Amino acid sequence: MSSGVLAMDLMEKLDILTGGAKYDAACTSSGADRPGASAAGCCHSFSADGRCVSLLKVLMTNYCIYDCKYCVNRCSADVRRAAFQPEELAALVVQFYRRNYIEGLFLSSGVIGSPDDTMERMIAVLAHLRHGHSFPGYIHAKTIPGASPALITRMGLLADRLSVNIELPSEESLKRLAPQKTKEAILAPMAHIADGLAANSAAALVRYKNAPRFASAGQATQMIIGASPESDYRILKLSAGLYEKYALKRVFYSAYIPAVSDALLPATDTKPPLLREHRLYQADWLMRRYHFSADEILSDEAPNFNPYLDPKCNWAIHNMHRFPIDVNRAPVEELLRVPGIGPLGAQRIVTARRGGALGLAELKRIGVVLKRAQYFILTRDNPTGYRLKKETAVRALVDPGVFSHGVEQLSLFGSGGVPLPGPADVKSMAEAAEEAVKCLVAGL
Repeated sequence: MSSGVLAMDLMEKLDILTGGAKYDAACTSSGADRPGASAAGCCHSFSADGRCVSLLKVLMTNYCIYDCKYCVNRCSADVRRAAFQPEELAALVVQFYRRNYIEGLFLSSGVIGSPDDTMERMIAVLAHLRHGHSFPGYIHAKTIPGASPALITRMGLLADRLSVNIELPSEESLKRLAPQKTKEAILAPMAHIADGLAANSAAALVRYKNAPRFASAGQATQMIIGASPESDYRILKLSAGLYEKYALKRVFYSAYIPAVSDALLPATDTKPPLLREHRLYQADWLMRRYHFSADEILSDEAPNFNPYLDPKCNWAIHNMHRFPIDVNRAPVEELLRVPGIGPLGAQRIVTARRGGALGLAELKRIGVVLKRAQYFILTRDNPTGYRLKKETAVRALVDPGVFSHGVEQLSLFGSGGVPLPGPADVKSMAEAAEEAVKCLVAGL
């Protein structure tokens, strides 16, 4: 580390290292404008009890021994480098926390020296916060692939949430774009964290009431979308497997932003696949909250999302034989399959229909999105339903948000993100509807 870095002003380091962290998507949103911290340095996440918390999102250092093709901080990149000392970063976090600028810390890092060396430095920050400053705020820390299990355990006892970036959707892409990283080195920490979370069982806590909890808010991961050629179906299948095997709370999808130039990557003037990222979040939500499987949403025959329909509407169009359903008789599991009816709406329907048969007006008051649901249901005042043909239903269901003022990324507890434009060649909703029908005929 050069003497220039050691002499660097603290706020200058903060500017460099919050800027270097902005491409990490393992938070609900970024770019919050809070006084006292750079806009790039704030993100929002959710604590174990569901509270939305604002975090200082920063790297320990942007020095890195790896040369991942897609990373702005890769060792061959010509960028300004900086590194925090553990005690100075801890003091900075406490200062911002006391001024009510932030409610916690999101800490990641480039790999300096070795994975274990980097983890030791990050753990030192968390130890300073928890033990030196009695810091009560929320901490999300990134574990470093290849680090020893003992260090992961130490970090998990200090942090509320841990995450390991899986980086890319396949081992083939990892070998091509990040040859110094391996699938085994990434999955081993995930498995160790999953084991630690399993130890947080109610029985163990009853037996040892004062025992510290390991990563009480669980673990997450992030993968980059659009830097490699995998289909949406392959990505969803990977996410489903991670949820099942490693008890993940979230998989975050990060549309690749062409910030660096390389022959193996999309051109730097390529637009980030934001609409694709949005569809992945919607499909991920269906798997976690609506009990859909990846194989129901996509398949080998139709491996990519229809850009004109959200995944739930697209599934419904391809399963018209299951509709319409009677909202006054259908079980919750069937209600959840109706576009425009969510978990809360389904429960409200079940409760409300005990007092009498429901019509469209009652469903609207309950909060059902009738502009989508009406084509798939039977009600007291519409006992035969619309029974539309597929093409007609598609034209009625085209996602207006994508083709007008934009849509927002779906998150676990609400929405947050950036407006997403529709395809540039779509000039009107009528044209969008016709394009959606073409996609349907093409099998998307």
